[in-house]
Amino acid sequence: MDYSEFKASVANTHLAPLIYFAEEDYLQQLKHGDFPRWRKHLKEFPEVTTANFDFGEVVKIGKAEDIDSHVQAEIKRLLLEMIPWRKGPFEVLGIPIDSEWKSNLKWARLAKKITSLTGKKILDIGCGNGYYGFRMLAQEPELVVGIDPHLAYVAQFWALKQFATKLPLHILPCALEQISDPLECFDSVFSMGVIYHRRSPIDHLLQCKKCLTPGGELVLETLYVDGPTGYSLIPEKRYARMSNVWFVPSIGTLEQWLTRCGFKNIQIVDDSTTTINEQRKTEWMPFASLEDALDKSDSSKTIEGSPAPKRIVVLANTPS
Repeated sequence: MDYSEFKASVANTHLAPLIYFAEEDYLQQLKHGDFPRWRKHLKEFPEVTTANFDFGEVVKIGKAEDIDSHVQAEIKRLLLEMIPWRKGPFEVLGIPIDSEWKSNLKWARLAKKITSLTGKKILDIGCGNGYYGFRMLAQEPELVVGIDPHLAYVAQFWALKQFATKLPLHILPCALEQISDPLECFDSVFSMGVIYHRRSPIDHLLQCKKCLTPGGELVLETLYVDGPTGYSLIPEKRYARMSNVWFVPSIGTLEQWLTRCGFKNIQIVDDSTTTINEQRKTEWMPFASLEDALDKSDSSKTIEGSPAPKRIVVLANTPS
């Protein structure tokens, strides 16, 4: 996991505090979980570099003809050992990765509605394996930084990144809450599928705001429920089999949260119901998925009796 390129790109800038999360001393602290195993696993990948990229609906890194069939089979074996692949789809050196989420559908719902990313600095919170970051590269931003504390997903990104070393996309193994400095230097901040996992959604929004430049854009994607302003669903124990869902707001409540946090120009740009076509089991994510989280006799409800997942995309700006 070579962060030298990232360190050079942010040194002597307002982003310099992020270098801490790329230092070997910090990485060595990540002894819990599978991180040491993931680092060892990454060293097993054959050394292959490619200049062929496609940042479309299927993010393509390299082509099948860049390698022989034996190398391709070994790379596929190693990639499969890194399941579950939640976000995608990808195609790596001719190997299709059919992820749990068809994340291209979510990106299509917002890509033409956000402010242009060309030449911008972007922060992607809870970025997972970096699928959305790769999609952002199609607009030629100056820099995309993803952060995610889930080490397995960061390792997936590094498996992809080692075949595409010179792209201006970097992922740090940390959470937003660990960034204490008010960076105030990202033109766009993406928080997609994160806020309902936070015990304090207000603190999350304020932390997002501290990362944005004056007039910068927050792209917020979240679960929501029908209900009046002021209402949030607070699951008793689980929501759609997830134990780490704390608040699922109504649209009015979400707008109120953003207003109270000082955001301006709040726009609802998409709302949709999540279907088992968009989120499902695959070879690359063979565990329980949305189908297992819905009531078998009434798909409008979760197995806990709550409203089935619906999602919304909201844009908002910091004051200029």
